[in-house]
Amino acid sequence: MIRHILVVCTGNICRSPVAEALLRQRLAEGGFVVASAGTAAMVGWPADPMTQRVAAGYGLSLSEHRARQLGPAMLADHDLVLTLDQSHSDWIGRRHPQFRGRTHKLLKWRDNGDVEDPYGQPQAVFDRVHRDIALGVDDWLKKLK
Repeated sequence: MIRHILVVCTGNICRSPVAEALLRQRLAEGGFVVASAGTAAMVGWPADPMTQRVAAGYGLSLSEHRARQLGPAMLADHDLVLTLDQSHSDWIGRRHPQFRGRTHKLLKWRDNGDVEDPYGQPQAVFDRVHRDIALGVDDWLKKLK
């Protein structure tokens, strides 16, 4: 049974913090534990300011978020690993092949596409990316509940 979910992106400051917060908010009643990390994390950094603004529009606060580096212990502690793009799935598969079976893309139930990295992009890109994340989260919620 899936109870521990890990969301993975690159820096753990733009995409995965929003997906983590959305999943945590929407699964609060179900006893789920949700975390996030990055394959090349900006360890200790807060969520990107534009990400924080977009998240606030969903009623989410990322003020306490600090980026964490993905590692094998973290993967072992989670039943489901959701990646934001194929490069993250590939990274896990190369370095930690024993966790391939629990690793899936956030957009698996949509088009199995990638969620664009908005880092350094204009606000419109952040808005679009976070809409995509919300759609992916909604799809996973249907499978998890």
